[in-house]
Order: sequence, then C-alpha cells, then structure tokens
Amino acid sequence: MNLYGHAGQWLMMDCGITFSAPLCTEAEAKTLNLHQHDVVAADPSFISQRKEQLAGIVITHAHEDHIGALPYLWRRFKCPVYTTKYTAEILRRKLARDGFGDNIPIIEVATGERIDIGVFNVQWLLITHSLPEPHAFVIRTPAGNVFHTADWKIDLAPVTDKPFDAHTFKQLAKQDILAMVCDSTNATREGHSVSELQCYQGLKQAVENAEGRVVVGCFSSNIARLISLAKIAKETGRYFALFGRSLQNTVGAAKATGHWPDDLPVLDAFNCGYLLPNEVLAVATGSQGEPRAALSQLAKDTYRSVALEAGDLVIFSSIVIPGNEESIENLIKAYTARNIKTLQADDTDMPIHASGHPCQEELKQMYNWVQPQIAIPTHGEIEHLQANAQMAKLSHVPNRLTGLNGDLFKLAPEIKLVKQAVKTGRIALQQT
Repeated sequence: MNLYGHAGQWLMMDCGITFSAPLCTEAEAKTLNLHQHDVVAADPSFISQRKEQLAGIVITHAHEDHIGALPYLWRRFKCPVYTTKYTAEILRRKLARDGFGDNIPIIEVATGERIDIGVFNVQWLLITHSLPEPHAFVIRTPAGNVFHTADWKIDLAPVTDKPFDAHTFKQLAKQDILAMVCDSTNATREGHSVSELQCYQGLKQAVENAEGRVVVGCFSSNIARLISLAKIAKETGRYFALFGRSLQNTVGAAKATGHWPDDLPVLDAFNCGYLLPNEVLAVATGSQGEPRAALSQLAKDTYRSVALEAGDLVIFSSIVIPGNEESIENLIKAYTARNIKTLQADDTDMPIHASGHPCQEELKQMYNWVQPQIAIPTHGEIEHLQANAQMAKLSHVPNRLTGLNGDLFKLAPEIKLVKQAVKTGRIALQQT
C-alpha cells in the first residue's frame, strides 16, 4: 500500500496482503490461548482517518500482495477503485465470494490511458510481470511527476500480453520524472531475470522425462505459468487439470477476459482418477506447504479426485517465501516417504521457475532510461531496498531515499498558487 499526497488530497496505489509465518506450533497456540493470523495487511489508520481526502485507489495488478486486502479494508475508505479489465474481474470474483457484491465502484482503465483522479493525472503503462495486464504508472501533478513501477521485469518473451517495450520507458527521460518508486524484490540478485519462455522450456523437459503423473505446484495467480503448463500438457500428450479452487477461479477470470487460449482445454479434476498415470499433468495449490491446500492433501493421500503413487513426480515451480521453509521441507518428506519424486529449482540446472521481478542489470537499465531525480526503492526487506538504492547510485540518480514501513518522504517543496490565497501543494509518498 503506497500513498501519494498533493494539494490536500491522497492517491492510494494497491491494497494488498502478505502471508504470515506462524509464531508457534498449533499445539503451543492452543496451550497459550493465542489466535494465529494467516494474512497481514498494511495498517490503514493514517488514510482511514483522512478518507474524505482520498481521491481514489489504483490497483496495479491482480496479485494478492497488491489486491488482497481491498475487500476487507475498502469500507474504511469508500472511494472509487481504478484498474484494468482482468484485475477488475479478479476483484469482482473476490468480492462476490466475500459477500460484498457490487458495493465497490470499480472503474476499468485501458493501457496507455491517462485519467484525472482528484488532483492527480495518472497514466497506465503496460509492463511485463507474470500475469495479464501488469502496469507501471506516471503520476503527474503541478509539483512534480512520479514514475511508480509496481511489480515488473524485462521479459522479451512473456507468455501473456506483449513483450517488454523499452521505448515506452526511454521516453520518460523527456518527461522530467521527479521520483521513481521501484520494485526491489530481486535487487540483491546479479544479472537478468529468467524469461517465462526459458521456464517453459525447463518445465517441458522435466515433464517429457517423467513416466508417471506430474503435479506442479505454483502460485495460483501466475497465469503465465498456467498457460505454459497447459501448452506442455498438449505437446506431451497429457491432459491438463487444476487441483484447487483458487486455480480454477484464476483460469476462469482469464477465460472471461480473453487471456486464456481457446485451444488449451482444462479437464475436470475428478476425471484424472480414470486416466493412466502418464496421461496426467495437473497444477495444484499449496506450493508453500499450506496444510489445507491440494499439495498437502495429495501428500497425505486424502485428495478426493486422484491419488498419487510411487514414481509420480511433484514439481515445485515457485520460490520459497521466507518463513515457509519448514512447511515445504515437511511436505517433501511426506512425498519422499511414499516414493513420490519431487523436483525443486535447486535440484536442477533447468529453469523451472521464473521470477516476476527485476535483477540488478534490469534495475540499472530502467534507472538509466527514466533518469529520475530521486530513487525510492520499495517492495522488499531492508537489504533489498539498500541494494536497489545502490543500483540507482551506479546509474547516476542523484538522490536515493530508503526507509521503513510508514515513513513519509517529502519529494517537492511547498508551492504557492498564483493569484490565490496561499495553499500548500506538496507531493509526498507514504510507504506502508
């Protein structure tokens, strides 16, 4: 959740959740009478106390860490939400599931469009990530212009949407960008991120070498990965199925908005139990070891639609989120005990997962193209923010601001409006 302030108004960029690592075991929690929360959202008290000054909420893309808290927090804000068609579809499905119906006004915006949201002029710029319609933004005000990257990477061969267009961002150097607020998730990694096409090739090789059933664990919102796996199933003579409601919901939204290829059928999970082992390629929820998700049920042989057997293969096509190491290790042990093979990124030289975030060379390229006066790293722990700031320094960005959650940065001096009473017109950013 990022907040931009100017001339007495605020603009919110994203309203997401993060998944919480357990503080203790379930038995300890029961003994101590503790309630353990599964997810965490930013503290909205600052802006909820000023909700009459909140001009609107912009959702950059449909990942949970950018959209997931909105159904729960919107009632504190009660302002319009601006986003693109696919993200709007995901949001409406979440709202319907949680019983909010049509209460939230959602305004759909097209790529390249510029609209006024209160005192802010906001432009949507298509970028590459790991799902349909990810966007970066130029936020324009009389006090200065901000380039907000949201989540991004330079991918010249993405599975969804168009390849990365460097020209769009080179043009920003001519637009006097005051500050660039930039994704830092992979800022500690050297080189370039892996393309989704390379990941597709690595996964295809793994599936071709498998003799039994193949089940792939990945994040349910990663439509690019799901499309890759559906293509691999078709090319290797397997049926493609989804194990888990969130996966089915994501593919349903992609179909509804034209992002799912018509020639890639999805088999009902129930029918997988009637197929030969070498005919099955399924994607399952629970790549982080969540106890109620499909991968955990498959490991315990309690999944209702199909049972895995010795010689089958489970592929983890995802990163390990810090705090989930033990849960994933226990999940792999459960499969190993049943002679079910597992494959993680560290087990092979083939890329079976592609991050959706920029590494160091991509960060330097973007800073050199945009040429902002100020770099503000966001998204990540302190070491990621500091590494991002170092990339900005190497790219000759004169000012770098790193801070903690909740910090307020003043980016431009207060201005006086000509021929009017003195008013403040500062532009600011609060990271929460």
